[in-house]
Amino acid sequence: MTTNQSDGLAKATFGTGCFWCTEALYESLDGVISAVSGYEGGHKVNPTYKEVCNGDTGHAECVEVTYDPAKITYQELLEAFFRSHDPTSLNRQGNDVGTQYRSVIFYHTDEQKKLAETAKEELDKAGAYDKPIVTEISPATTFYEAEAYHQSYFANNPNQGYCAFVIAPKVDKFRKVFKEKLKAELVH
Repeated sequence: MTTNQSDGLAKATFGTGCFWCTEALYESLDGVISAVSGYEGGHKVNPTYKEVCNGDTGHAECVEVTYDPAKITYQELLEAFFRSHDPTSLNRQGNDVGTQYRSVIFYHTDEQKKLAETAKEELDKAGAYDKPIVTEISPATTFYEAEAYHQSYFANNPNQGYCAFVIAPKVDKFRKVFKEKLKAELVH
């Protein structure tokens, strides 16, 4: 089991580009207790959004997921990770360019590391993508929670341009692919 908390819950941390998208996707999965937007993998203590966006801190925009392994497995979270973005695109997702938008998995346990490496290798071997997967797999370091206005951004700003034209279609597609794994209130 990949639990690393005394309450039976576990943590997983993923970067798929913009954390607003990543958070919205993971929050919809049954078994996910919370998905918090933030920064990890850099060298500056307590970085701000502006500093991370400037690309000077080394951090990636990512989401720290707290989940119940009895309801959703780490392998299922990895599947969601690899299917929710382009893991072959180095330091960019769509129009978002820079190391802060890199594809990255920050593992919290040796088991998570092994599962992430295996998933990446198997997808590459199977030719799941036209290009090799460039996802970074690194040990979890300090996760810095992003500013309050970034939390639940899509839920709180559905009509904002980026949310309406970029995130909403991605969320709709994701929910169709993962309809069997959605929280009950999201199943139509």
